[in-house]
Amino acid sequence: MVDRWANTVVHPTMDDIANFVPRQISANSITFIGFGIGLLAVPLLWLKLYPAALVLILVNRFFDGLDGAVARRNGVTNLGGYLDITCDFIFYSAVIVGFALASPENNSLTATFLIFSFIGTGTSFLAFAVIAEKHGISSAAHGQKAFFYLGGLTEGTETIIFYIIICLFPEYFPILAVVFGGLCWITVVGRFGSAYSLLR
Repeated sequence: MVDRWANTVVHPTMDDIANFVPRQISANSITFIGFGIGLLAVPLLWLKLYPAALVLILVNRFFDGLDGAVARRNGVTNLGGYLDITCDFIFYSAVIVGFALASPENNSLTATFLIFSFIGTGTSFLAFAVIAEKHGISSAAHGQKAFFYLGGLTEGTETIIFYIIICLFPEYFPILAVVFGGLCWITVVGRFGSAYSLLR
């Protein structure tokens, strides 16, 4: 919901940082490094080392912003877009698995619901991107991207905020997961409406 406004600050900042990245370092390399760092948060969550896990989650998100900036500098590619979104979706779900492992008796059911909700937001997002590409539908609302970004109530910025909150207050994960999962389904319904309006 707030990504397009957050990006007005984040993108210029990351573009400035990208100028210090040697040109021989590709955006795809940065994607993979950030992805690996992000996955290391899962065992830390399992061990209930929530502050340390949060640091790695934030580092992952930094690399996710940096790879986009490097791609904009060097040229956006289809492969880069594919790797970026695939690694993002796996990372988002992996963090929730970490919370399920940390406290299976308290978190497993709501973690399952939240990953189910992520499937809804991810599918509604990617399915529209495929159709938009087929019909030449484009938008610059989220900046220069490899494919169409259909917005919603829960986007990247909201997800990062949610992860910060659950790492700071892990004891409230079950209720927070249900609330955020509900917001995800509102996003899905909104995307259905947008897709119907644009594609009918």
